[in-house]
Amino acid sequence: MASPLQTGKQAVDLAAPVKRVSKIRRDPPLKVKEVTVADRDERDARMVAIGVVAFALAVVIIIIGFSSAFGWSPRQYTAHL
Repeated sequence: MASPLQTGKQAVDLAAPVKRVSKIRRDPPLKVKEVTVADRDERDARMVAIGVVAFALAVVIIIIGFSSAFGWSPRQYTAHL
């Protein structure tokens, strides 16, 4: 039988008590950006305002849809000031 070729690497003794240091160079960890948390009261107030505007817009669209379905138009009336 032929003998195996030499690889040039040294054998590693896993039972050695010496702690080995990794020779792989690594980039330092990236700095974590701090995220500012919005105040709950401000967020709640903003969500309430968006909800009220969305509801009012939906009601206006429904009213315009019903009025155009029944043939009503604001052009039928004249405003005198």
